[in-house]
Amino acid sequence: MSAIDKTTLNDVPETELIDLAELFKNFADSTRIKILYDLFEGEKNVTEICEDLEMNQSAISHQLKILKTSKLVRARREGKAIYYALDDDHVKTIIAMGKEHIEHIEL
Repeated sequence: MSAIDKTTLNDVPETELIDLAELFKNFADSTRIKILYDLFEGEKNVTEICEDLEMNQSAISHQLKILKTSKLVRARREGKAIYYALDDDHVKTIIAMGKEHIEHIEL
């Protein structure tokens, strides 16, 4: 049994519950999920993401800002270009676990 299995509501501070709810809110938009999946392939700039998702730059930039603020993606500047990548492997794990959950529900 993992430590999380032994956790009760009384063990979790209210601030942590709020932070957790905020994290999951960031996964509640299909465009953000598409961007995260696109970044599974590695670092990309906004133009590349727009081409991959067939969406305009304004929409992608708006969602990238949200993902960056929530620390799900990170940005790196190279000259005039900004490259985005998943912040860490936890992002892939969260998505994989969510995908596994919905596939289990569909059975």
